[in-house]
Amino acid sequence: MLELWGVLIIVIICPLLGALPLIAWITQALTGRQLSEVGTGNVGVSAAFYHGGTLVGILAVLSEAAKGIVAVLIARAYFPDGSAWELVALIALVMGRYSMGRGAGTTNVVWGFIVHDPLAAGFILLVTGVSFTILRDRQSAKYVVLVTVPIIVAILHMEDPFMIFTAIALAALLSWIYKQIPDDLDLPVQNAKPNSQAVLQFLRGDQGILSLDDELDPAIVGNKAAKLSQMKRWGYPVPKGWVLMPYEDPQQLIDFLQPSELSPLVVRSSAIGEDSEQASGAGQYETVLNVTTREGLENAIAKVQASYNEPLAVQYRRDRNVTDTAIAVLVQLQVQSVFSGVAFSRDPMTQEQDAVVIEALPGSAVQVVSGRVTPEQYRAFVVDTDNLALIQLEGQGQVPAALIKQVAYLARRLEDRYHGVPQDIEWSYDGQTLWVLQSRPISTLLPIWTRKIAAEVIPGLIRPLTWSINRPLTCGVWGAIFALVLGEKAVGLNFNETATLHYSHAYFNATLLGQIFRRMGLPPESLEFLTRGEKLSKPPLNSTLENLPGLLRLLMRELWLGREFRRDYRKQFAPGLSRLASEPLEQLDSSELLARINYILDLLHRATFYSIMAPLSAAIRQAIFKVKDSKLDNSLTPEVAALRSLQTLAAKAKQQFPHFKPDTVFANMAESESGQEILAEFDQLLQRYGYLSEVGTDIAVPTWKEEPQAVKQLFVQFMQGNEAPKGEERQGKRNNGVVQRRLDLKGRVTDIYSQLLAHLRWSFVALEQIWLNSSLLNEPGDIFFLEFAEIKRLIEGIDTDLVEQLSDIVKLRRSQLAEHGQINPVPLLVYGNTPPALPLRIAPLSPDQVLQGIPASPGQAVGRVRVLRNLQSMTEVDKDIILVVPYTDSGWAPLLVRAGGLISEAGGRLSHGAILAREYGIPAIMDVRNATWIFQDGQKVRIDGTRGIVEISNDLRPE
Repeated sequence: MLELWGVLIIVIICPLLGALPLIAWITQALTGRQLSEVGTGNVGVSAAFYHGGTLVGILAVLSEAAKGIVAVLIARAYFPDGSAWELVALIALVMGRYSMGRGAGTTNVVWGFIVHDPLAAGFILLVTGVSFTILRDRQSAKYVVLVTVPIIVAILHMEDPFMIFTAIALAALLSWIYKQIPDDLDLPVQNAKPNSQAVLQFLRGDQGILSLDDELDPAIVGNKAAKLSQMKRWGYPVPKGWVLMPYEDPQQLIDFLQPSELSPLVVRSSAIGEDSEQASGAGQYETVLNVTTREGLENAIAKVQASYNEPLAVQYRRDRNVTDTAIAVLVQLQVQSVFSGVAFSRDPMTQEQDAVVIEALPGSAVQVVSGRVTPEQYRAFVVDTDNLALIQLEGQGQVPAALIKQVAYLARRLEDRYHGVPQDIEWSYDGQTLWVLQSRPISTLLPIWTRKIAAEVIPGLIRPLTWSINRPLTCGVWGAIFALVLGEKAVGLNFNETATLHYSHAYFNATLLGQIFRRMGLPPESLEFLTRGEKLSKPPLNSTLENLPGLLRLLMRELWLGREFRRDYRKQFAPGLSRLASEPLEQLDSSELLARINYILDLLHRATFYSIMAPLSAAIRQAIFKVKDSKLDNSLTPEVAALRSLQTLAAKAKQQFPHFKPDTVFANMAESESGQEILAEFDQLLQRYGYLSEVGTDIAVPTWKEEPQAVKQLFVQFMQGNEAPKGEERQGKRNNGVVQRRLDLKGRVTDIYSQLLAHLRWSFVALEQIWLNSSLLNEPGDIFFLEFAEIKRLIEGIDTDLVEQLSDIVKLRRSQLAEHGQINPVPLLVYGNTPPALPLRIAPLSPDQVLQGIPASPGQAVGRVRVLRNLQSMTEVDKDIILVVPYTDSGWAPLLVRAGGLISEAGGRLSHGAILAREYGIPAIMDVRNATWIFQDGQKVRIDGTRGIVEISNDLRPE
């Protein structure tokens, strides 16, 4: 009982003890200053030294040390000396100190730990002293200590797992807090109280001079210096340089550097916020070249610093909502340039997908960026950065073509290193080395919109009604998932900008998604990994630790996903689908149909959450447990289940009608009793799976129930074949419980989601029929060219202008859709919010060329290409045909299962086509860019679905 009271006291009293604002009281009493209103706003020991002086700082240390000691003694009153509960008391103290006292709690922990375990504390203090002496960098030394604490505790207390766990938790908590709050030691020492400047200088661990060889923080030294430092560490040639932090006394740097005629320097700005995705800052601040004397260096530094407050620079920052902060100064060895210039990794004007724009001149790069001299213009078209494939070079001048190619590859590779964000690069060539002087995002080409994932989620041409419903559903649910993980870090992110339409096709905001994933502590390509099975780079450990609470919240939702779905199925989905199925659409008026539509949308909002989470959960589990696709059973996926049922029924029909004519088989079966039974079963199957369509997520596309001809063709195809019905052989593949359960859940969710979308479509079609009868609309399909908000206004009768303009609106949107349907191909990426001019350049397909995609279904096949850009162009397909399609949804199933192989422009291992291909043993490759426009009908190809390779050769012959 005493120990229970001890736990309660620790949990309640220690946080309150941590929150006690002793430092604030001491500082206010002795100096009259409120620490929470000056400097960083922290109320900690370093703030007390900085703003209060040495006496205030010493008293702050003593007060916080006393707190730590008292917390340990409280634990000792209820538990044995040196128990893990003393560390729990320190954790509770630190949580109160951070959440209510606005401090990190470092001093509390140091003195509390000394009392808790003097031996361990002695070892840790020894490591602290050594690491600080060697590193002379408080940040590095701080994290060395945090790693050392649990290691020392584990060595000394190997028999006590609880002790080790609490030590790890304490170190992790402090590490997280250090990332959350700024440090007063980062403030300029010269602005601190004079009698504490020496102490602060020592605690800062200053080596005196920062260089580009150090790992630099853009929040302190600006993006330009930080990125140059990063590129230097990556191995790119960056001229040697040094950084003067904001408000730092330049004298030490001036004394250290020795500019001369033989070794001139260049002094540049590195303002905080400059060279960012929001604002480039190009030309706003001074750059001083050819600095050859100490006096010249001093004047150049002052000139660059003063340029930060020039009226034009101040106005520029205000126009772009960049907060006024400070400017660091970058001093570099000046390159003795033979040729210099700038390069844009993507053309900021025409936005051609493969174009690198290069401007160059003999001499210094400043001539080019100054705008006073007309540079030579070059354009290089790079299609394969890894293999240095440059297909064309445009432009002639004094600069050697070989150098221009080098610059083009440099630009594209830097773009790749910066997660595909187009880069504006300043470069210089001294006759031997191509130097990187600067790299910053091309802000006018942001955000980047990608079809890579969108083409799989909602492929094809999209009509206004579909988009007005899908976009808020999808963006809303994704936003809720991201907000769950990010918490307060979600502030400032507009999740409604997750997706948009260009050329009547869906695009996802790759820039926004990258920002979201980085804030979550995940790599920018996480969404592609989760949805399409691509490789995932390692996330930064510190960032992941910062977001651990949010990731744990998401993990808990993932673990409870199955239970939540079963609850919602029982309470919402099953009753809802039953109600919708029993409601006679033809008897409802427009207001009743609108009420029905709103009811379906309410169900869809919840179903959309499961339609996103279930596939992600399945992909994560499959990656973690390394389960191969071939070991999983997709029998609950609707299109797989439908095809199995259809194949079984076709086998039964063939037994009873072994000698049938394909063209008249349905008419012949209707003439006999046994045939009528098969037709009845066929109708039941169509009734069960009639909600499937060519594009399951597009309500503008007719369902199988409305247009069953494709299903009938497949039924006849199955009757003509000799394959045994699928399914029995797969039962042994359901032994991967953890992964299989999520795959089964995905199948059930897809079933519910697709049925709801079909009911939504049928409701709009019923409403359209009413308006066709009243001549409000002119032809079938018109309703899908209206937005949902417009439909509601028409039903409510509150917009007479809309009624008058309706015919013209529909006509205009129909013509736009037809125009966009002629675009070939649709760009994979769009840079900025204005689509590029078309047509876009496509690399010609030459013999002996190899294309790479995502391996989706194993096996090899050789055959002739048949390009299908939509299902309307459906033709006869057999095992000698390699189908090339833009995407694969459930409606493509009748074609896919008859082909010898599959090449798709979009999709991954978890897409519909990939699942069906594996089900029927058909080699398949997904994500082959522009495949429907590169390949030609009749062309012979060999595909390897295991490696994801397509080979084209004039000499290729079927084996």
